[in-house]
Amino acid sequence: TTKVKLVNDRLNFLGKVDGNSPISIDYISPLGDNLGYTSLELLLLSFSTCMGSAVLVFLRKMQKSISEFEIAAKGIRNEEHPTGFRSISIDIRLKSDNITEADLTKVISLAEEKYCPVWSMIKGNVLINVDYSITK
Repeated sequence: TTKVKLVNDRLNFLGKVDGNSPISIDYISPLGDNLGYTSLELLLLSFSTCMGSAVLVFLRKMQKSISEFEIAAKGIRNEEHPTGFRSISIDIRLKSDNITEADLTKVISLAEEKYCPVWSMIKGNVLINVDYSITK
């Protein structure tokens, strides 16, 4: 269960999920005060962690070593309302001495096809582009 509560006279909310620390959610000026994440920033974070979790689970099941892992996501918004994302670019960077390109493309496909619920919710509505690099 999530809850958000308005905390000022603009658009700043305090969001909370049971058992976790609250986060500040706001909107940019002039409607908000930029005191927290925007809703679309939270969507990018959700997509990144959903995808990252699926990729890491499968790489670990394959007994692959990962010494560094990072995902950057960038969304391009529609110019007219609704101004949601028309495309999202995901860039996965990882460091491993035993992960191949084939390993990574396989687990990214698994995330897309079955194991990342955020991806399944936006698929068909948003163009998704995934890039990656593996450093030894």
